[in-house]
Amino acid sequence: MLFCDVVDSTTLSGQLDPEEYRDILRAYQAACVEAIQCFDGYIAQHLGDGLLVYFGFPTAHEDDAQRAILAGLSMLDAMHTLNTRLEQEHGVQLRIRVGLHTGLTVIGDIGAGQKHELLALGEAPNIAARIQSLAAPDTVAISADTSRLVEGYFTVEALGHQTLRGVAAPLQIYRVLRHSGAQSRLDVAGPRGLTPLVGREQEVDFLLERWRWVKAGQGQVVLLSGEAGIGKSRLVQVLKNHATNEPHTRLECRSVPHYQNSALYPIIDLLQRLLHWQHDASPDEKLDTLAHTLSQFRLPVEEAMPLLAPLLLLPLPEDRYPSLTFSPQRQRQKTLEVLLAMLLEPAAHRPVLFILEDLHWTDPSTLELLALLMDQIPTVSFCALLTCWPTFQPTWNSRS
Repeated sequence: MLFCDVVDSTTLSGQLDPEEYRDILRAYQAACVEAIQCFDGYIAQHLGDGLLVYFGFPTAHEDDAQRAILAGLSMLDAMHTLNTRLEQEHGVQLRIRVGLHTGLTVIGDIGAGQKHELLALGEAPNIAARIQSLAAPDTVAISADTSRLVEGYFTVEALGHQTLRGVAAPLQIYRVLRHSGAQSRLDVAGPRGLTPLVGREQEVDFLLERWRWVKAGQGQVVLLSGEAGIGKSRLVQVLKNHATNEPHTRLECRSVPHYQNSALYPIIDLLQRLLHWQHDASPDEKLDTLAHTLSQFRLPVEEAMPLLAPLLLLPLPEDRYPSLTFSPQRQRQKTLEVLLAMLLEPAAHRPVLFILEDLHWTDPSTLELLALLMDQIPTVSFCALLTCWPTFQPTWNSRS
């Protein structure tokens, strides 16, 4: 359950003309709805300036708690962008609070006459609303029940046990600060130790053999295909652990279902992690970090910056970098060439282990980049380890 509300909306409505206030609320709702739908949330109710959202109904996912938190954080980002426009057009800014709780409910058709709604009945919606009321403006607060489901995936701050109106016992509440960077459940479980891997000797020997070839300068691409939950990520972990004490560069990313229509999402996510941005860094600071990283990769900064900054949603000062004069098709091609160069450059110094998991959710642009990468891999110390479900049909079947 996600509950979102606007802070001090009553005061704001008294300061504005009703029609102006209506337009502002519509803009706020549109920004939030876009963020919610991206993670497959179901908007159950518009409660004035509040939103009640379900994750897990009508479609359940194994990561609904993560999706709900990511949606909440995306709503905060969307409001930050929207407030820039609202300040210019109306001289106001909106602040929101987001509360999350996980619990058992019964879905019921509620209403009479012409007014019917599908609502989740139980205390979970009320607890989510109470948690929202305790959250500081422009933050996401979650219950301990939700926190247990996402442990390790997010950095949180404990707010202590809070007494909620209508709830018998105090509840532990947490503020979500940011995503931790964990890519999979193995990243979360790894520090605690994994159980021994049994019965995969042939597959492990195959991966280790291919890695030896890579270290000898013969690039390899391995496509690891299998049903969900059969242990593909665990085999990837074995190779990662084997290479840990050897000189190499590891580049790791994965595709996720809620971003499968976002061009180059896995590569953009990888690039953002390589840049090590501080979460509160200004756009100018981020641009400086990007320029420094490009120079380290021995790429022409003046040419590459106008190509990569839009991917990272960074405004590019016209007085620092020239505007692009390419056609859209040529700009796309040049962007892929820059990204390809960034992936391959480390291989000139040491073997590269490039991991991309869940190809079945990968967008067409990333697949196109992979095809370009495969043309270059045979002659460099580069291992591309890719995982997918059997339903994924690669376009490079003709390759050995």
